[in-house]
Amino acid sequence: MLTAVDKSLFVIEDSDEDFEILKIFIEDMDITNPIYRCETGDRALDMFYQEGDYKDVEPLPHPSVILLDLNLPGTDGREVLGLLKGDQRFRDIPIVVFSTSSDPADINLCYEKGANGYLVKPVATDELEKIVQSFAEFWLNINTPPQLT
Repeated sequence: MLTAVDKSLFVIEDSDEDFEILKIFIEDMDITNPIYRCETGDRALDMFYQEGDYKDVEPLPHPSVILLDLNLPGTDGREVLGLLKGDQRFRDIPIVVFSTSSDPADINLCYEKGANGYLVKPVATDELEKIVQSFAEFWLNINTPPQLT
């Protein structure tokens, strides 16, 4: 059985404010799962592929879920999603897009690239809290990720 420590959340989010709000809402739920973050798509890819600054660093544990901002500086979320879902080593990691974009073209593109969910960031704080809590409850408490062999 997986424990909270085994079920980590990897967040790829360029906004410090959005990340801090996300953490506060999750911590308010007494969820203790480890949370890792990268501010850019390029750094996230470097971490997954152990390149650049992460070449000689111990790899992160395989996350249970990735929460991915779509509009990132450099390599954007669309490209990150396509690369990770196209790689056998990372394909099994659920990726949920978390974006301000409600454009149907973005939503359709993300599902075509293999996204496991798409959440639109609301402007209202109370709505944002509900979405974050629902996300965290399902992906970190209820969902059972695949077992690595």
